[in-house]
Amino acid sequence: MEQLLYLSTLFDLYGPLLTEKQQECLRLHLFEDFSLAEIGESLGISRQAVYDNIHRAQKAMESYEEKLELARRYHLERQELTELAGKIERLRQPGNEAAVDDILGRLTPLLGRTSQEA
Repeated sequence: MEQLLYLSTLFDLYGPLLTEKQQECLRLHLFEDFSLAEIGESLGISRQAVYDNIHRAQKAMESYEEKLELARRYHLERQELTELAGKIERLRQPGNEAAVDDILGRLTPLLGRTSQEA
């Protein structure tokens, strides 16, 4: 499960750098939960070709991540923002609710949450 989430994150960041065939194979595999045989049937290629496309795409994305570290930085930034949001919430006192709500309202979209989750 963790590997699937990691690959999904890499795909979100580096997917546009892959070939169209690699993108489609990964999209069907990661987000549509297609088997290799189902992807092959859908795209008119062999199961082995699907495997090769997914494997090459994964290696390419891991190589991009080694060099650019976008996923690592994204994860660290989200952790830091979550921690900051918690600290800001703890600063809430009578009289500053509007200011705290304003700041948290601006942080919430950066954390990928809705205002009800914050």
